[in-house]
Amino acid sequence: MTTTTFTGRTGMTRRHMMGAALAAGVAVPLARVAGSAWAGPVVADAAARRLTLPAPRGPYPVGTVPLHLVDRSRPDPVAGPGHFRELMTTIWYPARNVRRYPVAPWMPADVLQAFLADAELSDLASRGPLTVGRVGAPVRRTGRRLPVVVFSHGAHSHQGDHTIMVQELASHGYAVVTVAHQYDTYTQFPDGRIAVPLQDGQAPTLPGDFAADLRFVLDCVEQLAAGRNPDAGRRRLPTGLLGSFDARRIGVFGWSKGGTATACAMLADQRIRAGLSLDGPMQMRPPLAGDLDRPFMMMSAEFTRESVPAVAAFWSHLRGRRLNIEARGAAHVSYGDNEALFPQVAKLYGWSEQQLQDVIGTLDPEQAVQIQQAYPLAFFDEQLRHRRGHLLDGPSPAFPAVTFLP
Repeated sequence: MTTTTFTGRTGMTRRHMMGAALAAGVAVPLARVAGSAWAGPVVADAAARRLTLPAPRGPYPVGTVPLHLVDRSRPDPVAGPGHFRELMTTIWYPARNVRRYPVAPWMPADVLQAFLADAELSDLASRGPLTVGRVGAPVRRTGRRLPVVVFSHGAHSHQGDHTIMVQELASHGYAVVTVAHQYDTYTQFPDGRIAVPLQDGQAPTLPGDFAADLRFVLDCVEQLAAGRNPDAGRRRLPTGLLGSFDARRIGVFGWSKGGTATACAMLADQRIRAGLSLDGPMQMRPPLAGDLDRPFMMMSAEFTRESVPAVAAFWSHLRGRRLNIEARGAAHVSYGDNEALFPQVAKLYGWSEQQLQDVIGTLDPEQAVQIQQAYPLAFFDEQLRHRRGHLLDGPSPAFPAVTFLP
């Protein structure tokens, strides 16, 4: 495994990192939280079973393919002269004839190893979950192009940390593009380089930088829609992928810093028809300016309008359809794969129920997973497919923890 020279470790204690991250309004991904004093020896398990993710509920199997993108309009000051902003992305899509194609891991093995080593949890490396995505499977074509949704991860996280949502959307007929924001993520490039997050302030990793990444990815989505391959190495794409995207139906969603980046990108780019923030702090530099006239939904947990002035200010600038829901008992990490993975990690380490709740909140994990499968899908179905259901009309007996905030 080769780790690039421009990557680094923070050297902070895990509890200090968690507190500082929440205070700054950034994400706290799985390894950063789990790597605390609670992480003792893994309970013996001869089978060394993998952690698992819930299967998506849609009617279609899911295919996936990585893309290496280089934005030649943005020089990279960290990598040095002659280098440009590099992004690894992954496309998820409805597929066909998937059986002969390999299953994609949640994270590539070497990346997962680096991710867990930072949290002193290397003994979980053999237990990395698998996805339902089949690498390189042909696209399911129906005569209509696929609506596109782009995902932006949180700080010091990775593009797979919301795989439950991503697979759910793809299984219902969406093309989903997940973005690895360079210098604030764990990822692997085609030449074998492993990148891990740099310390804050060492690289361009503000929400505005994430938003610039998202807008460049939209350029690449338009290339794919026009039948052109934007991959830097021109690697072969799955059958049926070129020309399968509908560049007129694009949504973006993100968690934590990625939620803020979603808002920044929408304010700057009319191509984004709908945006969804998963507990984004909305702390922007420069501060928010201007109104947003397109639909936006916020799924709040810890960064609420009541507790964070920046979130309240953003809400006041929304002029299109706006929705704000909150799940009672949710923590910052609740709207993502953490709700499925942490209960399994807790069993392996022998955590108490209180220790688990200190990480993921008191929201029932099974209901938390169902919430993140149902509400983003309902929102993007309404905005990108004009499929208006009743879930977004108000409280539902199926989701008693969910409150609609006026």
